[in-house]
Amino acid sequence: MKFASPALALAAFVTSAAAQLTILSPGGPDLWWVAQSQNTVIWTCDTSPYSTFTVLIDNSDPKILTSELAIIAQQENFDCSETISQYQVTMPAASGYTLIFANPLNNTDVYAQTQPFEIKALGATYPAASATPTGGSSATVSGSSSAAASGASASSTAATSSKKNAAGRVAAPVVALAALAAAAGIAFA
Repeated sequence: MKFASPALALAAFVTSAAAQLTILSPGGPDLWWVAQSQNTVIWTCDTSPYSTFTVLIDNSDPKILTSELAIIAQQENFDCSETISQYQVTMPAASGYTLIFANPLNNTDVYAQTQPFEIKALGATYPAASATPTGGSSATVSGSSSAAASGASASSTAATSSKKNAAGRVAAPVVALAALAAAAGIAFA
């Protein structure tokens, strides 16, 4: 029983180190959105310590957007992705956009933020599905995005595959924790 406290401390440390929320797409120069079109946001739901969050969009240029704008008031984390309709985000084509996941009760409590990304003009092609990082997911996406519609489909396929594999990815940190405890000679009684 003496080892119960160190084991719990180790478990808390490993869990907090692994628990983070990361927005995988959009963000950066290779993952953009297309104006007046459906676009998808993808995040690491399997490592997030948050059950819900607010999704906001911002732009570094106050001529484009004067302040953060909530596009989803309360998003469930377990969804792993969300398709944003052309009616939810009516931003003009420009660069310097970021998406922010924040506490639904206090938007200044930021959980995650994308790298700056661009919203390209209507009719632009979507990024290749292979450009979206998987965040350690075992999902495989193939195909091309030669047209806007196929890019949306590829993004949707990646998000769906991510949802299907989420249960398996959640078990991995628990197995790793048990292995660390066993290696340290800590027995759970």
